[in-house]
Amino acid sequence: MNPLLRALHQRARVKPEDVVLTDGHTSTTATRLVDDIDQLGRQLAALGVKRLALLADNSPDWVRLDLAAQSRGICLVPVPTFFSAAQRDHVLHAVGVDAIASETGLRPLLALPAGSGEPIARCPELLLDLLPVTRHGQVPAGTAKITFTSGSTGTPKGVCLSTEQCLRVASALVSAVGLRAPRHLSLLPMSTLLENIAGVYMPLLAGGSVALPPPAEVGLTGSSGVNAGRLLQALGQWQPQTLILTPQFLALFDQALQTGWQPPQSLRFVALGGARVAPALLQRVRRAGLPVFEGYGLSECASVVSLNTPGLDRPGSSGQVLPHVRVTEREGELWVEGNRFLGYLDDPASWECGPVATGDLGRIDSDGFLTVSGRRKHLLISSFGRNISPEWVESELLAGGVLRQAVVLGDDRPWCVALVYPADTGCDDSAIAAAIAAANERLPDYAQVRDWIRLQQPLSAAADLLTANGRPRRKQIAVHFAAAVEQCYPPMKESLAR
Repeated sequence: MNPLLRALHQRARVKPEDVVLTDGHTSTTATRLVDDIDQLGRQLAALGVKRLALLADNSPDWVRLDLAAQSRGICLVPVPTFFSAAQRDHVLHAVGVDAIASETGLRPLLALPAGSGEPIARCPELLLDLLPVTRHGQVPAGTAKITFTSGSTGTPKGVCLSTEQCLRVASALVSAVGLRAPRHLSLLPMSTLLENIAGVYMPLLAGGSVALPPPAEVGLTGSSGVNAGRLLQALGQWQPQTLILTPQFLALFDQALQTGWQPPQSLRFVALGGARVAPALLQRVRRAGLPVFEGYGLSECASVVSLNTPGLDRPGSSGQVLPHVRVTEREGELWVEGNRFLGYLDDPASWECGPVATGDLGRIDSDGFLTVSGRRKHLLISSFGRNISPEWVESELLAGGVLRQAVVLGDDRPWCVALVYPADTGCDDSAIAAAIAAANERLPDYAQVRDWIRLQQPLSAAADLLTANGRPRRKQIAVHFAAAVEQCYPPMKESLAR
């Protein structure tokens, strides 16, 4: 029995009526959760399930099924609800799952036979479908979870992890944060590794509880839709002690604080990850009463690698490297070892091959604090923490033939903006808008172009905006069009007002 399941069994014996999970409508005690895990595990084992996909929004059922899979050595494959249809299909077929558990409201996203799906013990909101498997994707020995990141291209890689690797991170976080029995409110999707490990495993290991209300009840839709008023109201209602945020949430809270909102006095620790945040912003929200601490991590290290904490804090950095890993610099790039993932799905060459090259540029100071300065490649990371390859989005924009040039921007921003020049100079704006809308249909919501700027003349090498072979000089383009791009992102105060 792994340390998390052992801790839950111990809690069920000592404090059987302790509430460990809730969605605001029903609560699950420690005793009930242990029993649920056992019953679910028995059902899955009896059906011969070996690789289980899970497509569902945040809920106690999500956690029950995750822990039940752990208890029976079943490989769990979370399917992000914000993935495109092509990405969902890729996940299911690449892994070769033999069953999928899906939430009733999300089943239309899957090509499942009408009327299919069997009830799942103790999970009233989920249905289980057994699937024919033509091939099993190759995975390293010990793989208990395959997490797919948002994907810098249309075909994200599957990162294979063991339960031990995930719990090693959760245990390190329990020690670093130092809170006993924290009350956590899950806002980020459970299908993201950060919320899964730091938002569920950590508080449960620390003897705490996890609130998992339906996303709509806390004002969240898709991967980036936020009803600010409803979210702020939910925080007051739930009075959590811990939260995990992306920079976009932090920007929203910053603007709310400036308009008089008061954060819940219950908050003790708010972790921040996903993309770079300006130190001035962190300091400002802290002064206003929001205890935010920045961290850094990646799926290939089972999420968190470094974290600022109340006792060890250096604003402007991503915190001190946690003791379960070691980070070094090689020609300016950060490399991590000590809790390396098992390898990528269907890529035996990546299995057990030493430290992880993160692709991030940064440095480690003499006290072990890590500072990330940028990405080695032209990877955009939205302020919601989604990885986006601009070349991928640009190729979709150009695919329809309406546009001659397209350059996508959006690093550390809530959505993508495109600079476009039409193939036919007589093309009107409505045709451009239609072409962009058509491209968006082929993209997941986090990579869609929400606004665009029509260029008055094509980008050129003569203006130092293209290379000699016609590739965009992204930094120069971003600087040259900075003022116009800024107009595509309305002030957060206006967004809050709406």
